Amino acid sequence: MNILLLGSGGRESAFAWKITQSPLCNELFIAPGNAGTAAFGQNVDLNPTDFKSVRRFVLENDINLVVVGPEEPLVKGIHDFFLADQDLKNIPVIGPREEGAKLEGSKEYSKAFMRRHFIPTAASASFTINTLNEGLSYLETHKLPVVLKADGLAAGKGVLICQTTEEAQTELVAMLQDAKFGEASSKVVIEEFLTGIELSVFVLTDGHTYKILPEAKDYKRIGEGDTGLNTGGMGSISPVPFADEAFMKKVENDIIRPTINGLKIDQIPYKGFIFIGLMNTDGEPYVIEYNVRMGDPETESVIPRIESDFLDLLLGVANENLAEKELKISEKTAATVMLVSGGYPGEYMKGKTISGIENLRDSLAFHAGTVLEDNLVKTSGGRVLAITSLQDNLFDAVQQAVADAGRIYFDGRYFRADIGFDLI
Repeated sequence: MNILLLGSGGRESAFAWKITQSPLCNELFIAPGNAGTAAFGQNVDLNPTDFKSVRRFVLENDINLVVVGPEEPLVKGIHDFFLADQDLKNIPVIGPREEGAKLEGSKEYSKAFMRRHFIPTAASASFTINTLNEGLSYLETHKLPVVLKADGLAAGKGVLICQTTEEAQTELVAMLQDAKFGEASSKVVIEEFLTGIELSVFVLTDGHTYKILPEAKDYKRIGEGDTGLNTGGMGSISPVPFADEAFMKKVENDIIRPTINGLKIDQIPYKGFIFIGLMNTDGEPYVIEYNVRMGDPETESVIPRIESDFLDLLLGVANENLAEKELKISEKTAATVMLVSGGYPGEYMKGKTISGIENLRDSLAFHAGTVLEDNLVKTSGGRVLAITSLQDNLFDAVQQAVADAGRIYFDGRYFRADIGFDLI
């Protein structure tokens, strides 16, 4: 098979690494890819949201399967674009259609979906510029802290946790009136603050049946001890020690099954990944958010634990026979440490030469924000490399990933050395 993988981050690096292990894979193309994905296939200078260019490439290169990594092409309707085109409609796309992608593309839409299908989540209300005064009044009676979420896609930056009513009211005005997050905050969801410990659960579905992939926990804050600014993710671990069999049974019964059944009831065809961000509150799971793709850096911890043929699982989604496929998961623990550029998550350095990747002892290096220039691997993003180690236990996995992260150098390099420490 010839496969086109859309995306350029650590998630796509992990996908590319795993897909090319399958005997079913003939050629893999990654658009646009990065310096690391080039080791597993051919990078293609294509923008994943330029659907006409994607169409041309797919037809010229006899592509048999398209795997969509990031959320933006899905929210913009790439799957629908394929189905509406006479020449593309029989080429499977892994990722939901535009309607299903609203589960991530609109916080209000996903909240309404959860309420409709009795899926446990935080209480919430939505406001626009036309109902700003009602929103300000609503905040006066809301218990603190309170969560404000931009309704649309805001590159992971549209969520604010406010400690005082005054702060929340100021931020609501900034989001709705001053377009703090652009079009994404033209509508704002005000949400109850849940306390507990977070984790991510990943589901692969063909629209009828599903497989539960390994769960993971990621670490968002830039500083050790979970301090400082939020980031796209500084590392992750899988499995999650507190997500035992009893807890995961609750997740399946109370959240996963009602989600899959809800999609069927609402007649929303869905083929692809569902990322369920959860809060474990006193042993009870609540949905914080849905994403319609795999997470990053969680993917870099999840994929190495999947022992079965990943491409065959994706074909099960495409052919709607996922139930017949085997999902074998390693008992080992994966820990991922993210190396980031100096200044991240603010304005960060770029174009720094990376050395030492060849010095890793017992870890995998999944490239995220890298580019190849003059045969040198250089930094091109805030999150640069994900270093993942798979070991018999969490302590060994974290220790190895941290040690190997330390063997890589670039100017301004930073990483957290305490990923997973809260669970050891």
